Parts: sequence; structure tokens; C-alpha cells
Amino acid sequence: MRKALSVTDICRKSYDTLPFEGAWLDAFGCPERVGTWIVWGGSGSGKSTFAVQLCRELSRFGKVLYDSLEEGVSLTFRNKIDQLKDIERGRLQVVSESTDALAQRLAKRRSADFVIIDSFQYTGLDYRSYLEFRRMYPGKLLIFISHADGKFPSGRAAKSVMYDAALKIWVEGYRAFSKGRFIGENGGVYTIWEEGAQVVGVKN
Repeated sequence: MRKALSVTDICRKSYDTLPFEGAWLDAFGCPERVGTWIVWGGSGSGKSTFAVQLCRELSRFGKVLYDSLEEGVSLTFRNKIDQLKDIERGRLQVVSESTDALAQRLAKRRSADFVIIDSFQYTGLDYRSYLEFRRMYPGKLLIFISHADGKFPSGRAAKSVMYDAALKIWVEGYRAFSKGRFIGENGGVYTIWEEGAQVVGVKN
């Protein structure tokens, strides 16, 4: 049995966080660089653009792996990530593979620090298998992109992942809203595309 921690023990504990700056810091603060995040939104909400922008930001802090399960390496996906061509060599890799193949890749030395899986619905994971997958990688940040059903991720398993995730990011009207445990000083709002957001006019 592990020793119970006192309040003093917890307050003295140090955490490895992401030193976000600018708009990222304002919206999401400095979240831990390990754990699970989930990003969801409807078609045309700006979710894909947000995922690309997130790739760029995370590449500042380590290696990023994007598992394009839903689109593969189609022309639409190529167009989506075209703006990432200038990311430092080796900082971003793209695959389109099952979670079993992804698990083998992540088990290798010097594998990616941050893993974006697009989308959760294409993984075939239920909540139990998601928990098993997550527990295999305590030192990594797993980010699931999800379809939406109304204001929630689509499907029972994805909704359960939302409750488990440290950062829950709802995308609508070209803005990303932090619904999780890390909310920045502006109340948790990140603008993906200013002009589009002004036209749509969605508020938190």
C-alpha cells in the first residue's frame, strides 16, 4: 500500500507543464504535458484548422505524431497540413494506422511526445480499451479529435473520454472553448480564425 500524501506533500510536488504563450496561454494556461485531451466539434466548425494549429504549437516542445485515421493521406488532408511545411524537420510525423500499429510505434525509444488521433470514432475503441491504451503511455500526451453530437462528443465511449480528459476543447464557430481542468485568464477561449468567428458570432 502506498503512503498517503499530505497537503504539504502535494503542494511541494512539481509538475512538467507546457509553457504556452500568447493566445494559447490566455485560453488554456499551462497544462501538464502528459495525459489525455479531447477536441470535438461539428463539421465546418474549425476543428481541423485548430488541430493543425495545435500541431504547430506542440512542435515547439517536442515531437508530434498525427494519426490521420479518418482521412488518411488524401488530398484534403494534404491541403489541411500544407501550412506546416516549415516545421522543424523531425518535429512532426504523419501516419494512418490502427491503434494496434500505433501502440507498436509508440513503444519504440524516442517515439513522439504528443500524439493526435483523428478521429476517435475511427479507432474502434470502447471506453475500457481506451483506458488500457492510455495507461500504456503515462509519459505522453494523447489528443483525440472527435465528431460531435450536439454539444457533446459523438458516441458513449467518446463522451466518457471527455469526462476523463484533462483538457476538453469544444470547437464551434471558429473558436475553441476550454471545458476542462485548465482554463486561461481569458476564460478559456481560443480564436482559430478571427474573420470567420466574427461572422458566426458564437459566444462561450
